[in-house]
Amino acid sequence: MRIAIGSDHGGYLLKEHLKKWLGQNKLAFDDFGADGPASVDYPDFGKHVARAVVKGQYDFGIIICGTGIGISIAANKVKGARAALVYDEETACLAKQHNNANIIALGGRTTSNERAEQIIKAYMNATYESRHQPRIQKISDIEEEET
Repeated sequence: MRIAIGSDHGGYLLKEHLKKWLGQNKLAFDDFGADGPASVDYPDFGKHVARAVVKGQYDFGIIICGTGIGISIAANKVKGARAALVYDEETACLAKQHNNANIIALGGRTTSNERAEQIIKAYMNATYESRHQPRIQKISDIEEEET
């Protein structure tokens, strides 16, 4: 399993915690930045993680900004990205089961370290339910209409 992880300054501390946790759990990851707590622009990091995930270089992505909202909006501009803002184990499971989300977004200012760990475990343990494929296809169709 390979994970792409990235954040802006608002998600930097949570990202750094999750990198340690991922390593302790023997989960391979690459850090797409930010490299410190100085102010940076979340769209840059959402875009880079989303592009890498969509290209198939990673099994899924984790993106983090202050609330998770802005970075998820940015990531979803990448064709093929399905970034879901998740805030508990249930939304993490449903993002995978119903939406086949390939990226989860977290809020660095709204999600505790422990909650983030539980969210990631829940997402990784969930399985996509293919009965939702017609809806996923409609999302892909919208992307094609807009290009």
